[in-house]
Amino acid sequence: MRNGEFNPLLILTKYLISLGVFLIILGVLLFLLRRIGLFQLPGDFLVRRKNFTFYFPLATSIIISILVTIFINLILSLRR
Repeated sequence: MRNGEFNPLLILTKYLISLGVFLIILGVLLFLLRRIGLFQLPGDFLVRRKNFTFYFPLATSIIISILVTIFINLILSLRR
């Protein structure tokens, strides 16, 4: 392959590797956040019945949304 040649397989490979790394990091973060009790906040709803379990993490979703917003704003402000 010569320089400047378009190779879609190379681009796909880079995207798949990036996706894999992202999923590994996300899995580790979720594991660590569960250990510190993030998914057991007072605003998280858990309903258990005989054959049914419903979990709605309202408070956790709000906290994660705030943290992601702050993180994205920090990244965007550093890129300027």
